Order: sequence, then structure tokens, then C-alpha cells
Amino acid sequence: MGILDKLDMSNRLDRDEYEKRLAQGQRRLSQLRLHLGGLMGSGTLGPGLLVIMEGPDASGKGGAIKALVGHLDPRHYKVVSYAKPTTQEKNHHFLWRFYRELPGLGEMAVFDRSWYGRVLVERVEGFAGKAEWKRGYKAIVDFEESLCQESIILVKFWMHVSDDEQLRRFEGRASDPLKRWKLTEEDWRNREKNRLYDAAAEEMFSRTDHRYAPWDVIGGEQKRYARIAVVETTIQRVEEGMLRWGIEVPQHVDEIEARLKRERSERLDIG
Repeated sequence: MGILDKLDMSNRLDRDEYEKRLAQGQRRLSQLRLHLGGLMGSGTLGPGLLVIMEGPDASGKGGAIKALVGHLDPRHYKVVSYAKPTTQEKNHHFLWRFYRELPGLGEMAVFDRSWYGRVLVERVEGFAGKAEWKRGYKAIVDFEESLCQESIILVKFWMHVSDDEQLRRFEGRASDPLKRWKLTEEDWRNREKNRLYDAAAEEMFSRTDHRYAPWDVIGGEQKRYARIAVVETTIQRVEEGMLRWGIEVPQHVDEIEARLKRERSERLDIG
């Protein structure tokens, strides 16, 4: 059995628990981002933060991205969405088009789709030959390891949904005038190849999971659970990355506020 076969899709959160954990997670993520950006803590720029979102159509990537960055100062991050390469991009190495959007030191970026298209859609749809996508695994791992050693904390997510839930979301988009633009004929056609994409994803996990950037596979059957999983896992990966870079992981901002409140109360009692 592969990772996707063993994935627990039954996880659920009620709305109160979701809102509580979302608020806590967003505050913590804001704090960590400010530390990496040199705006809190020592004032020294830390590594950039890059979050990659992959997964089937309608798996909840957009909502997870909004939960991840919607509360941040828009000057402190960018979200880049990748579709099929342009003619100019095809004339270069497949990784070329991603270089320009990589976050620098202290910066943050989220990639909606990424260089993993080489071993996913390009493999399944035949846009890359077998020799090309086979070479892609090593090229990607070498590239990521170099980035992680030089300048970046890399977090990689695969958001997954069942065929039935994907169909329900497709039908919901089709019936909503404000969401219909998100649904294309290609999306419907790709459903027929879900098992091929699953097989490609399984090989991708096994060949591109490495110590600097392991894959985090999220069961996205319930959107609330998936969004919290993405936020809390990102926090965990950032804290691990800070330790790897020799950066002190700050005490949670809520704990700092509680300590300052106690100290003020004690001073007032003494006075």
C-alpha cells in the first residue's frame, strides 16, 4: 500500500475548534515570519521560507494558502501560481522559470503548483518523455538540497481528496457563478486519470522526500481540518528549519504576553 492508500481521510474539526486553532496558528506563524524577516528577535535576516502546494484539482490548495498567508502583511509574502510553461520557458531547463520567484533571505513565497509538474502532469499527459521525467527526480532533489543548504526553508504539501469529494466540489463550482471560472473541461477530463496521477504521486514521494524537505501529505476531505493541518505543519517545519540554521526558536507570543502581564501585575502589587 502506498501513502495515499493509508491516508486517513476521516479527520474532522468542528467550527469552534477550527477557529480557535486557526487564530493560534496564525499568530505563531506571524511571529516566526517576523523573526525570519529580521523584524523581531536579533534583527538578522534568516533564511527565506518557501511553501509548495501540490495535489489534485479541487483538493483545497487555494483555501489552505489563504489560511496560511491571509493574515500576514501583504508586503511580506508572495503567492505564485504556475500553469503550463510558455514557449520561452520551454526553451530553457524546466527549473528555469521557478528561479525568478524564489524567496530571498527573510522573504516568503507560496507556490501553487511547482517544479513537480515535471514528474506529475508532464509525465501523465506525455508532455515530457520518459527519459526527461525520470531525470527530473534527481534534478529536483539536487536543486532543493542546494536551496535548503544555502538560503531557504522548504515546506512541501500534497493535499488529497477522494474521487467522490472531488466530484462534489466540481459540481459546487459548476453551480456557483463566482466559482465557475475555476472549473475547466481539462479538470473534468483529468478525473479519468486520477489513478495515473496517484501512481505518479507515490513515486514522487518516494524519490523526492529528503531530510531537508520531506513531503507532508494532508487528507483534505474536510476543508477545516486540512487548513489547520497545513498551518500547524508549516509552523513545525519552520521551527525545525530555524534550529537547523542555528536560529533560536522564540517563545510563543501568547506565552510572552502572559509573562509580561504577570510581571505588570506583580509590580502593581508591590507598589
